[in-house]
Amino acid sequence: MATDRAHTIADIARLAGVSKSTVSRALNDSPLIGDETKDRIRAIAEEHQFQLNASARRLRTKQSHTIAFVAYPYKLESGVPDVFMLELMSGLTAALHAEGYDMLVVPADPADTAWAREYLEAGRVDGFVLLSATCTEAHLKTLVELNAPFITWGVLPWGAGQCSVSGDSLTGGRLATEHLLESGRSRIAFLGGPAGVPEIGDRFRGYEAALAAAGTEVDQTLVAHAFWTEQEGDKAMRVLLSRAPDLDAVFVCSDLMAFAAMDAIRDLGRTVPGDVAVVGYDDVSLARHSNPPLTTVRQNGPLAGQLLARNLLEHVRTGVVTSVTIPAELVVRESA
Repeated sequence: MATDRAHTIADIARLAGVSKSTVSRALNDSPLIGDETKDRIRAIAEEHQFQLNASARRLRTKQSHTIAFVAYPYKLESGVPDVFMLELMSGLTAALHAEGYDMLVVPADPADTAWAREYLEAGRVDGFVLLSATCTEAHLKTLVELNAPFITWGVLPWGAGQCSVSGDSLTGGRLATEHLLESGRSRIAFLGGPAGVPEIGDRFRGYEAALAAAGTEVDQTLVAHAFWTEQEGDKAMRVLLSRAPDLDAVFVCSDLMAFAAMDAIRDLGRTVPGDVAVVGYDDVSLARHSNPPLTTVRQNGPLAGQLLARNLLEHVRTGVVTSVTIPAELVVRESA
């Protein structure tokens, strides 16, 4: 029986009574081959446990069927990962898998651009997913020069005409602040991520607009920025309370930082939401389980990941450039 095993496309072609090109097209789901022929060839291939050689297929098609997720390799002192980013990556991976693609995580230092040429020209990836919060102008310039397909989570502050998926941060900041104002809070602090990140700027403008509509100007003693970690969120919240002991609410631009802010508020003898109401941002899965459950602005990380995958693959296949904005939605729970 061993001599009857099909080890090559030529073997499958012989058993099916068709040409090798027909077998190759059928196994790659080419629209040039009819469904009846595809089913017959696939049945023979399955019977003989035959699979296309992935390396040979890459050489023929010049495609790796792999997408790179470019991440800035920073270390969280607490060991707690960015939960929103994990949820985004989950949606991204699932959508890529559904299209027959794998995801490769590529660490990229802000000052380094060699990774782009290394991975693309070696044929290891077909495109890149980047984060606008960590993508630099040098990264973008290199990718454009290489004519590399890429998409960003978040809108870049420079370079129009690129694929992107982003949240409506301006509306999100406004919704969070309006909710706190409507709840009777008047001394509302803003605890943002790193200054200079476009999304944080938009959330601050939403915060500022809501205050202005209520006849209130921004008090700079109520504004703080920090990196996306629990430690930094805790530290920034303590600074805000020391500068403005009378603050009665805080809008925090990350759920992870908001969890830490609530702990700091309690450590300093205040209650949430009795003394200080807290609104976060992202609506990660842990938000509903925090103490108290966190009121937050939903970004929907899994959906963001799915859209990044689908729109990047569309760009790889057709060259079409898309920019999609996910609507912001306020999710009210017990923290505010």
